[in-house]
Amino acid sequence: MRRFACGERPGWREIAGDAGFAFHTIDGEPYWDESHAYAFTLAEIEDDIEGPSAELHALCLDFAAEAVADERILTSLAIPEPVWDTVRASWHRRDPSLYGRLDFSYGGTGPAKLLEYNADTPTALYETAVFQWLWLEQGLKEGRLPAGSDQFNALHERLIARLAEIAPPGLIAFAADTSGPEDLGTAGYLQDCAVQAGCATILLDLAQIGLRADGAFCGPDEQPFAALFKLYPWEWAFQDAFGSAVAASPTRFLEPPWKMVLSNKGLLAHLWAREPGHPNLLPAFFESDPAGASLGGDYVRKPLLSREGANVEIFSDGARVAGADGPYGGNGFIRQGLAELPCFDGRRPLLGAWIVGDAPAGLCIRESDGPITGDTALFVPHLIERG
Repeated sequence: MRRFACGERPGWREIAGDAGFAFHTIDGEPYWDESHAYAFTLAEIEDDIEGPSAELHALCLDFAAEAVADERILTSLAIPEPVWDTVRASWHRRDPSLYGRLDFSYGGTGPAKLLEYNADTPTALYETAVFQWLWLEQGLKEGRLPAGSDQFNALHERLIARLAEIAPPGLIAFAADTSGPEDLGTAGYLQDCAVQAGCATILLDLAQIGLRADGAFCGPDEQPFAALFKLYPWEWAFQDAFGSAVAASPTRFLEPPWKMVLSNKGLLAHLWAREPGHPNLLPAFFESDPAGASLGGDYVRKPLLSREGANVEIFSDGARVAGADGPYGGNGFIRQGLAELPCFDGRRPLLGAWIVGDAPAGLCIRESDGPITGDTALFVPHLIERG
């Protein structure tokens, strides 16, 4: 694994605009950065990223099956008791999952260490699946990238195939906060994938979602949704006015309610308890667990529920050396062993391995200048070198 300068394509912003990548710059600050890229060997991708991703996702599914049957686990994850039956029913119906993203610390020498599982509302889909691939194709055609290079990226094709497989007959809705460019871009991209999968679709703002008398969720015209993709965390949705209607609704959801069990950093403590010493896991404990003392003074303190690095704190020799502000932490914390992000030319990449259905499907890289990957981290493309 190496970071290399490749130079920006002339006029890439116009190319992005033509391709529908409207959020390459957010609030005047860059989000997409193609001045540099990361190169991997095929063995690094297959053996250190793809293979472990498949194994860890399978472990997560095994844990989900145990969790829905164990009130102690659901309590430890701060899932409200009134929601338990809804989560259980979703699992027992085998409500299908569309996608998720496993985030790793990895710098070319293994094993990759799992930092968290974004199992409910991960973004960065479009830029991974489409614009990153377009960057590779154009770079190869123009001779700016090493000849014969490839990319770990079947995300677009896998999403279309998965939607064709799991979409029920009827209208499929895609909802997000449309005032947020990245959220709108993610929902709009998935809608486009669903159209290519042959689905009838609608894109709308979260505030436009309504509820019919028969319990189906709907849009302003009251046409019922057969399925609803909502870029909105379940822990928020169940606190809203319509949350109590989910259990009896004929509408199915992407992601399904059982993903609450995995979109929670308490998962990391349970995985370590189930698989202590697993090469791709870091020791992790609920903050109330005395066994956490085994971490000594080097650990990361993470809220059970948080996003984009918010409220994450890093401790070294017992002293807080980095931290990010945010609104999270009211549901409790875990402590996870410290696996610092690698440093390349002063930048720190976080590797995100996409899961579509139950299989690894691609890779994205978010790069920051500090030890915590926050919402200002840059998206940097990657390639696989031949030979």
